[in-house]
Amino acid sequence: MSYPGYGGGYGAPAGPGGFGGPGGFSQPHGPPPNADPQLWAWFTAVDTDRSGAVTAIELEKALINGDWTPFDLDTVKLLMSMFDVDRSGTIGFNEFTGLWKYIKDWQNVFRHFDRDQSGSIDRGELRDALKQFGYNLSPQLIGLVQAKYASTVSTPYGPPPGITFDRFVRACVVIKQLSESFQRLDTDRDGWVQISYDQFMQTVLSLP
Repeated sequence: MSYPGYGGGYGAPAGPGGFGGPGGFSQPHGPPPNADPQLWAWFTAVDTDRSGAVTAIELEKALINGDWTPFDLDTVKLLMSMFDVDRSGTIGFNEFTGLWKYIKDWQNVFRHFDRDQSGSIDRGELRDALKQFGYNLSPQLIGLVQAKYASTVSTPYGPPPGITFDRFVRACVVIKQLSESFQRLDTDRDGWVQISYDQFMQTVLSLP
């Protein structure tokens, strides 16, 4: 099993989340040379204003979870920041292709850890996923992540709410980036760092 950003490889499409079906639109210009026809069809469907590039709002409207709920906007912005390589504020077709493959890979990851096929990740499944990614978080931290990224607010009754596909992706990416930021500061690799207030704020505010 390979993980996006944790080992590489791409999986099969569809399942817990992804793009809604393309509409009957045509782009005023044709696809780039050697472009995948299916990916070009998705791109033209998402690019509703026919600008030749996809905005965060267009991407948010196109991405859906397995339960047909729209993607969390913060997750969409995170994905945009990761694949907007030219920092234009939009993603062109080549950037969209990378994003498409990334989401397909995460679909397989989500499907693998959603062992009860509930459509969301519970605390135990989250712990197992993060452990396989190499992050052995304490039960207290697992609980904090669960509460922060749960799709609904916890109540005193019943089990804690699960994490939907979009928020699962965001949680895993944020934990990876937090861990990498800590490792850059932990130069002697002893699990402890001493940083100034300014360094702390820069580290936190630079994360999604």
